[in-house]
Amino acid sequence: MLAGTGRVDEFLAHAATLDDFDTEAVTLPDAEILQATFEIRIDGRQISLPPGLHPTNPPTFVAQLWRCGDSPWGPFALAQARIGSRSGLRPRGFVQGCVCDNDAAADALRRRWGFPVQRGSVVVRRQYDATYAAVTVGGRQVCEITALDPDPLGPDDVSYSTAANLANTPRGLRLVQVDIDFAIQRAERVKPRLSHFDGPRWGVHASVVPYHPVSASTAVGAITIQRLRYVSKADELAFTSTEVL
Repeated sequence: MLAGTGRVDEFLAHAATLDDFDTEAVTLPDAEILQATFEIRIDGRQISLPPGLHPTNPPTFVAQLWRCGDSPWGPFALAQARIGSRSGLRPRGFVQGCVCDNDAAADALRRRWGFPVQRGSVVVRRQYDATYAAVTVGGRQVCEITALDPDPLGPDDVSYSTAANLANTPRGLRLVQVDIDFAIQRAERVKPRLSHFDGPRWGVHASVVPYHPVSASTAVGAITIQRLRYVSKADELAFTSTEVL
């Protein structure tokens, strides 16, 4: 069974600190989503994950961007850089890079769910023939994606994995399992083109080199970030280290 081989301390540059585990679910009712998946080089398959997670085969990098018109913190956009993985048997996107353009939303996502959020600029612009996305940190662009030729899908034809965030918690350093539900109203298949990628500046492990597009979709609907239920240790498999909250 393959497992991550990266040192846990390599993933702590932007690690959040949770106040506690008793956070209420939040629904973001007016959201646009762009997700693009790319295969990464095989030499990054295991070293890009801590030992508590299993890599996918083939290994993948996933860019998931949200533009939320309404939230308890006002409108915001969020860009997550994820590495495809499993925690035990469950698919989880290990969030290594995360950028938000709203200070209040960034603070809440860090303190309540452990997202490793940095402040930056996130653009998600939908047009009839394409969706354009760009992420900037410290005045320098870290990602640019163009998703072309939208083809309509049914609301049940798209599925997005939930997240795992490495964060400091009241129980110590843990992988925080964040369940996220998507109530999709409209979806489209698109063809992704990654024209710029600066992984380390975004917070992504240096071994991650996206090179082959796998799939992408855009969607409109509601996003619900659920109450926390589980955490696990980053240096031990979820089969033996999962803790119920």
